[in-house]
Amino acid sequence: MRPTIVAIIALAAALTIVSADAKTKPDLRGQVFAAESTFAATMAARDLKAFGSFVAPDAVFFGGRGVLRGNAAVVEGWKGFFGGPQAPFSWRPEVVEVLDSGKLAHSSGPVMDPNGKLIGMFNSVWRLEPDGHWRVVFDKGCAVCDSTGTQ
Repeated sequence: MRPTIVAIIALAAALTIVSADAKTKPDLRGQVFAAESTFAATMAARDLKAFGSFVAPDAVFFGGRGVLRGNAAVVEGWKGFFGGPQAPFSWRPEVVEVLDSGKLAHSSGPVMDPNGKLIGMFNSVWRLEPDGHWRVVFDKGCAVCDSTGTQ
């Protein structure tokens, strides 16, 4: 009987610790979802400087004109997308996953043209920086596959 009571007490203590940990752990997926959403809003707001604040110093962005390495190159490479009064495209996160370490995350979702038509998908890898902000370290988009079966 005594070992059973000790086991029950140990189990209850472990569950209390897990429950307390879940309450104090930040919602990392929510943080990354919010960061990606705010990052996307910089395009709609036509704010290149704000866009650059979400790009890590050592970021790598893949695009139609090759690979852009580093914050300055990414911002310069994306400058043309911010030139006109209307954003040439928009994006929004749909899926966000964070490593158990809480240091890296992946976000993905649709890319739409100015009329809201689906034109692609994006994939971004985010890193939690020492200053507490999430920044993009890798970004790559791709065209939408033709699902009608015609070429």
